[in-house]
Amino acid sequence: MTHVLWRGDLIQRSRTVSGVFLLTYAFLHFLNIAAGLVSADFMFQVQEFRRLLTGHPPGQILLFSALFTHFSLALWQVASRRTLRMSPAQALQLILGLLIPLQLIQHLIFTSYASSAYGLDDDMPSIILLMWNSPEIWQQYLLLLVVWVHGCIGLHMWLRITDWWSRLLPYMIGLAVLVPSLALAGLLTEGRRIWSVFIRPGNASVIRDSFNWPNNTAFARLYEIYDFAFWLFIALLSAAVLIFYLRRFIRKRKSLQIRYENGTQITIEHGLTLLEISQLNGLPHTSLCGGKGRCTTCRIEITKGLENLAPPSSAEARTLKAIKARDNVRLACQIRPTASLSIQRVYQAKGRRQVHSAQGVEKTIAVLFLDIRGFTARSAGLLPYDIVFLLNRFFDAIVPEITMAGGTVDKYMGDGLLALFEMNSPEQSAQAGITAAGNIGVALARFNRMLASEGEDPVRIGMGLHTGTVVLGEIGTTDNAPRTLIGSAVNAASRLEAKTKELGVELLISDSVVQAAGMVAPQAMLQDFSLRGVDHPVRALPVAQASTLEQLLSPLTDPEATTFAVATDQER
Repeated sequence: MTHVLWRGDLIQRSRTVSGVFLLTYAFLHFLNIAAGLVSADFMFQVQEFRRLLTGHPPGQILLFSALFTHFSLALWQVASRRTLRMSPAQALQLILGLLIPLQLIQHLIFTSYASSAYGLDDDMPSIILLMWNSPEIWQQYLLLLVVWVHGCIGLHMWLRITDWWSRLLPYMIGLAVLVPSLALAGLLTEGRRIWSVFIRPGNASVIRDSFNWPNNTAFARLYEIYDFAFWLFIALLSAAVLIFYLRRFIRKRKSLQIRYENGTQITIEHGLTLLEISQLNGLPHTSLCGGKGRCTTCRIEITKGLENLAPPSSAEARTLKAIKARDNVRLACQIRPTASLSIQRVYQAKGRRQVHSAQGVEKTIAVLFLDIRGFTARSAGLLPYDIVFLLNRFFDAIVPEITMAGGTVDKYMGDGLLALFEMNSPEQSAQAGITAAGNIGVALARFNRMLASEGEDPVRIGMGLHTGTVVLGEIGTTDNAPRTLIGSAVNAASRLEAKTKELGVELLISDSVVQAAGMVAPQAMLQDFSLRGVDHPVRALPVAQASTLEQLLSPLTDPEATTFAVATDQER
């Protein structure tokens, strides 16, 4: 998942790295304050540990570099935005990010700068006492809280694309609430303790001297520096906002008009796709693949301005060629208008809904077809209730092997079924499919022994196992749209299952499943099958008894198996 987490340009990666570093620093800062719940000595020990990271020149350089980078990129984000439309979480994160410097500037000047310039003791008890009994103590705690919330939102938006973050999220939310709560309790505990000592007669002057607090002249100088830094930040923020509106004004001067078939005309800026234009302006525009150019449901007919569009990209051209589209038909998700257009959406909304809310999802998974051999002839002499009884007993025997391997039965088809293995990766899906097929063979043998004890004939089956990219979605009417899948892999698995009848075997497993699982099959046993409705021959392994499948396969990392496979390929 690393390549997904670090996807993006240098600016995005810099924001991520600096943000994670600053969130870690805030976490340690909170822990330092929370240590006040135990004792002042323990708070000092935690602070000494924290100084191992930022209490020396290299650590300080890293900290201030992260601060400068993150705040600079925040201002850049304001200046470079195309629109102020954003989700509530993004808006909250941006607002908190801009509020942080207003308090952080003061904190840095009256702690870090005062320590280096005037020798202020910057131990945690000294800083807490310096701000205690004044609004500053709550302002600084709110500063840490704002930094914490801002960082937690950023961390969530970064890690939510992983498959493991959702499992950790409830625990991380608990941690996100617990840490600042403990810090607040530690702050109040240590603040009351140190203040009770400070107000004892004769202690105030001694403590001021021991902490080396700046005198009134030094405080006045610190406030002058703070005022300068504060207005410098305001000036930079104002410049960023000014640049945003200046860029917006320039874009509007270069704006263009899009006229829809119903007479609606909107003015938009350069740079957006036509699909984005429709969505941003609340105009219904179908797009089942999510604007990736993998379907044609967003296609439009250009009635005016076609000559001003760039030619289709190779991906768009392939998609349009597949549906034999006319020259004036384009994909709304792929074109970025640079001049005014008049368009007509091919799929227009009818009533309140145009398409099902559940869009198709593209996945690479293993697909298993299973069918009982000769069941029609066998059931000819049975009563209807007996047929249902036999089928249910059979499915009760084999379906658990599918579910235990991680698969699901998509649908039952009389005396057969279609099973899917939706896992986190194609490798896991293929491995689950292989495990299920082998275990079904074992379960079938056990089921047939039970039938034999009852004087019944054994059940014979045929299975086809293949892997490929399919689209899973809800297909049907708006009120009745069961989930199903579409793709060439489904057809190939079905045709492999049909071939088992001709070969007299229980299973045909395609070589693509074996390879996807990181395994290798005996090359001499593999055969190429021309399947009806499948463009290219499918290489597959016939398995007489599915229970022996895993004995036939070897890990791809096995040197002997790899050598055998390479040698056989060379002979072929």
